[in-house]
Amino acid sequence: MGDKSLMLGLSVLTRNLQKYYDHALEQYGIGSGQLQYLFAIYEQEGITMQEVSRLGEVDKGTTTKSIQKLMEQGYAEQRTDENDRRVKRLYTTKKAADIMNDLYDIRNTAQKSLSQNVDMDAFTAMLDKVCDNSRSIDPGSAYESLRIGGLQKVTLLDYPDKVACTVFTCGCNLKCPFCHNRELVFVPEGYEFISPDAVLEYLSHRKGILDGVCISGGEPLLQDGLEEFMREIRRMGFAIKLDTNGLSPERLENLLSEKLLDYVAMDVKNTLAKYPVTTGLNPEVFDGEAIERSVELLKESDIDYEFRTTVVKPLHTEEDMKEIAKWLQGAKHYYLQQYQNSGNVIAPAGLASYSASEMATLLKAVQEFIPQAELRGVK
Repeated sequence: MGDKSLMLGLSVLTRNLQKYYDHALEQYGIGSGQLQYLFAIYEQEGITMQEVSRLGEVDKGTTTKSIQKLMEQGYAEQRTDENDRRVKRLYTTKKAADIMNDLYDIRNTAQKSLSQNVDMDAFTAMLDKVCDNSRSIDPGSAYESLRIGGLQKVTLLDYPDKVACTVFTCGCNLKCPFCHNRELVFVPEGYEFISPDAVLEYLSHRKGILDGVCISGGEPLLQDGLEEFMREIRRMGFAIKLDTNGLSPERLENLLSEKLLDYVAMDVKNTLAKYPVTTGLNPEVFDGEAIERSVELLKESDIDYEFRTTVVKPLHTEEDMKEIAKWLQGAKHYYLQQYQNSGNVIAPAGLASYSASEMATLLKAVQEFIPQAELRGVK
């Protein structure tokens, strides 16, 4: 059988089985997509969501959606593992037990119809082999290693003038004491990442609702597969904004040359001389030239961009802010952000916020060099 005939045959088989199961299961409020998950939980009580995903070789997002429906219908429940509270285990309910024999009868009826004039044992063995062979032709997504730590499904703040979602990547090459994303920098043991495919699936259902996607962190430019992930987002028609610390100018230049960016927000942490103390870096390994190169790349680009500095006592002085503004002179946008202790910052000891009036004074000093500079997040 040629590849075309194989694909057509599998399509016909899948379509007819789905029609049969959807009709037979209608009285139970279950779709064909949930049936195999229910069987897996019933036959392996206490299985985890990840283990169910591996059984069907589907992404966690699809599994979660199907099992969530089973739980809403009262057929499955999730309990915390007694020995490890980070682990959630799945169990069927009495409501499920009452109908399992009926569900097995429905499945057996389908198999009986399919097996007419067919050696099903031989067919199943061959199908298993074909499935096994199929794994060798799937090289995996180029972005499958992307470590996504969070997804904010809707934001009106992260992407100027657009309704967007924000994807947070894990890992950073800085340790700024005032950073409010501690878990994305020091990724805890057992941290559950979000599948890139799950994010793309979410976006596929938000075309025409969301305008763009903001990719933040951590530091996104540390991530393998970021470019391909962005290409998939671009193919869906979304605008892309990148948040970066500027330490990876080569990757930034590549993304700009490939037209994968519509907006870039670069954090300028302090004057170059005070970068190490502001970011927790060893002065001997700090690459100030990388920061300067990223600044110039954005200034020379034809996309929209902004520079921004989170202003913190005692790390930033008025003289520091003037020096930064003189360095960034000619930039399209520059924002001074007021430090806020979110309760999840890396090292809050000794740090404090400038008051609203003090922020206004700093802004006035900066506007001597960047007249269009603005304040952001001042309370």
